Amino acid sequence: MKIDIETTQVGVAGEYLVAGELSLRGYLAAITLRNTRGTDIIASTKDGKKSISIQVKSNRSGKADWMLNKKSESFYGADHFYVFVTFKELKERARFFIVPSKVVADTITKSHKSWLKGKKRNGEERKDTPMRRFRLGDNSEYEDAWDVMFNSNQAREATA
Repeated sequence: MKIDIETTQVGVAGEYLVAGELSLRGYLAAITLRNTRGTDIIASTKDGKKSISIQVKSNRSGKADWMLNKKSESFYGADHFYVFVTFKELKERARFFIVPSKVVADTITKSHKSWLKGKKRNGEERKDTPMRRFRLGDNSEYEDAWDVMFNSNQAREATA
């Protein structure tokens, strides 16, 4: 059965599923209030020695393809991550892609510059917009890569 809910509900569902996945892995996860810029979830180890912030982006297309805002090009840090969630069918498990924020920033900056160099279908030049597209391949190294968030070495390398 196709998922037929409003975009806002898709986003909320993604946030709760991510918090649940983190809880199942033994982390403490708290969903933030809606007015927290760039952070949907704060998570930490049980001992409180490491905490991270997470931005969740969800879609219901089943594809590893999400729209972001230009702000994502500059909003990154060693302890900030994106969890991209994609839903397809109600009876199918959602897919999760855990990506360091610096990787997201670099990827969308590069892909947007490349997109701007292209032309519209009618041959005209493209105009800049605040929207950015983030795409991952079907066999992405980031799918279900939950450990990257609390592995200090991987997180630090990704933001170097």
